[in-house]
Amino acid sequence: MPENPLLLHWFLPTGGDGRDPGGVTAVQGRTGAATRRPADIGYLAQVARAAEHAGFHSLLTPVGLGCVDPWILTAALTQHTDRIGFLVAFRAGFAAPTLLAQQADAFRRFAGGRLGLNVVTGGDPAEQRAYGDHLDHDQRYARTDELMAVLRDLLGGKRVDHSGEHLRIEGAQLHDPALRHPVPLYFGGASPAAEAVAARRADVQLLWGEPPAALAQRIGRLRAVAPRLRYGLRLHVISRDTAAEAWAEADRILAGLDPEAVRASQARFARMDSTGQARMAALHGGSADAAKLEVAPNLWAGIGLVREGAGTALVGSHDEVAQRLYEYRRLGIGEFILSGYPHLEEAYRVGEEVAPRLRALVAGAGADAEA
Repeated sequence: MPENPLLLHWFLPTGGDGRDPGGVTAVQGRTGAATRRPADIGYLAQVARAAEHAGFHSLLTPVGLGCVDPWILTAALTQHTDRIGFLVAFRAGFAAPTLLAQQADAFRRFAGGRLGLNVVTGGDPAEQRAYGDHLDHDQRYARTDELMAVLRDLLGGKRVDHSGEHLRIEGAQLHDPALRHPVPLYFGGASPAAEAVAARRADVQLLWGEPPAALAQRIGRLRAVAPRLRYGLRLHVISRDTAAEAWAEADRILAGLDPEAVRASQARFARMDSTGQARMAALHGGSADAAKLEVAPNLWAGIGLVREGAGTALVGSHDEVAQRLYEYRRLGIGEFILSGYPHLEEAYRVGEEVAPRLRALVAGAGADAEA
């Protein structure tokens, strides 16, 4: 059983929220049911406080054209919360690492250290070009590698001189950094180039919800070269008192998906150069056939028909969902970034029903190991 502590995080729907899934980071058509609740500070503060009250460790923000800026939003939300942390996502290469280090240092100083950084390289060339970035896939990861190296040293209080293919930094150093608050670096990516960066630079490798056997292969490969690396899993949850109720909700979501929205989303995803996105798409193959969407026990790929990135959900009773999460935990995954539609109500449901069951399973395994 893994020794790393269990951490449960929640997701901030900064593109809008509702009962149904929709696009997240890119500007695209979204149904009214997916954005009935605008991503204003009043609503997102409610989600943040709900997650805090429900016992989640921190909140992940997405980053992209279709979202509000994560730095500004999370800084505002620190004033509406007391304890919960923030996993602030940023696109690597769009700002100099010295500036990023200053922003992160100020955040951790003024928010009592409630900060982790989610380093996003980007997998949609069209969106990258909208930001002015024209590097190809492997070049983007090479740049990310340099940026993470510089950023970690600066946040650790070091003076940095760096001359690389993509970055040249001379005499950078933070003034009186808040060293008592370390900032963990979370990082996602499934390609060989991405895994090489994770092995060298990341504290936590983020994974999307694939069948356990597929993730076991990836974790085993990374462990061989980076034994210190920790793992987090990004998943949606449809958990109810009974399995029948949960699957009825999944069926409702599926029935409400516009076939044209599915077609357009899948076409856009196919144009991306993201290995992780390709792995998500391969789970359902673009098909909305309900019989084919359960790709592993309780693992449903329907959300990925219209949502980029994490496109799978655990569907079942509270006990079933907790058991499936525990099985991922046994692979060595110590952190789970969860979400559900709508994010306000589901923060309470997952926090109050699923989380205690999962913690009991983990505690029970620990007690058995000590016996």
